[in-house]
Amino acid sequence: MPLPHVPRLPRLSRRPPLPARPRYAVHGATLVIMPPAVPSGGPAPRPAGPYARLFARPGALGCTLGGLLARLPMGMFTVSAVWMIADAYGSYALAGSVTATGLAATALAGPLVARAVDRHGQSRAALPATLLALLGSLALVVCVHTRAPVWTLFAAYAATATTPNTGGMARARWAHLLRRDPAARHTANSFEQAADELCFMLGPVLATFLCTALFPEAGTLAGCGLLLTGTLLFLGRRSTEPPPARVPNRAGSAPLRQPGIPALLLVFAATGAVFGALEVVTLAYADGQGHRAAGGAVLACQAAGSAVAGLAFGTLPPARSHRRRLAGCTAAMAALAVLPLLAALTAPLPVVAGALLVAGLATAPTMVTGMALIQRLTPAGRLNEGMTLAVTALLGGIAAGSAAGGRAAESLGSAGWAYGIPLLAAAAATALATLPAVSARRTRVTAHTGGT
Repeated sequence: MPLPHVPRLPRLSRRPPLPARPRYAVHGATLVIMPPAVPSGGPAPRPAGPYARLFARPGALGCTLGGLLARLPMGMFTVSAVWMIADAYGSYALAGSVTATGLAATALAGPLVARAVDRHGQSRAALPATLLALLGSLALVVCVHTRAPVWTLFAAYAATATTPNTGGMARARWAHLLRRDPAARHTANSFEQAADELCFMLGPVLATFLCTALFPEAGTLAGCGLLLTGTLLFLGRRSTEPPPARVPNRAGSAPLRQPGIPALLLVFAATGAVFGALEVVTLAYADGQGHRAAGGAVLACQAAGSAVAGLAFGTLPPARSHRRRLAGCTAAMAALAVLPLLAALTAPLPVVAGALLVAGLATAPTMVTGMALIQRLTPAGRLNEGMTLAVTALLGGIAAGSAAGGRAAESLGSAGWAYGIPLLAAAAATALATLPAVSARRTRVTAHTGGT
């Protein structure tokens, strides 16, 4: 007898698993809360990397993109000015004098602009300073295009010195957002240093292309557009901006009066001398080898190595002692500075490029650790001023290193021997980093934490 037909019931959809709940246990008179057990159905989710966690914070990605756009012109303006002035007036000496004047003006105005940013806030102080600097750049374009008197070039380029230190403002924002997370703050500082290297590597290449492929003023005009756009995007992220220290007494004493800061600025100056000497010596060496056009690409290898090292350095745990790590980083910089000297004396230009790539691996760790010490020693209310002083010392060292490297390249007969100048500067940075004054502790408590 056939069985009656039984209709199939529809298949029920699988219900999503209930969220794991914490487990409880009682030990004596103590209630113990244990984390929920990992379900056996699949592997536990892998934790995100340090950079993914960094940019997952609200507003961090947009703020960083704006900061990168605002920083890229910093590597464009000097090269563009040299192209403009040399093309219009036929004098590289005049172009060098004008840009050197702008560098000196930046060294004087930079700390004052940073102090205003700390006191009145980034949004209120940085935008007017940027607009004034843009007027100076546009005035320089007009003066060059109309073949104005030479003194007007100096005056116009000096007005660009009010450009805010976007890298310092970005680091100040990270220090505010990550004030209770030293590991994330170390990652952020490493990223910012890699970003600096990337901008100073791509900026001159972009400026050279625009000035040669279009017209001599194109690099400066494009830099003005990027600076304005990036600054507006950066300052528009108000949620990441640190609060201003409106009352001078609450902001803390001047960074130069903080124990350890003056000696640390000497380390930055010696490190800047390494950069300045490497730039001039490499260009002179490439020209002497008959490859003048390749000088910029060879020099970019050093910045590329530094950028890669900066990103890798950010994945390491923060230092227990920033002073000891700084001494180790400067020692590594001095040891690797031997490679370009040996390569220039014994090998062709491509090998020198490889040596510069390897030598650059110690640059970003040195800068990151030095900036971490600046943040550690500077009062929270004057952080932008402290980091701008570090940049000012760096620029002064770059100017001195450029002069010493150029003189050595001309007087030693072979530009290869001139690679001894950055080696000596790196050795001086190592000696200065070991001074007891660098390890001085602050006499007051600020919002920053970390090793000394």
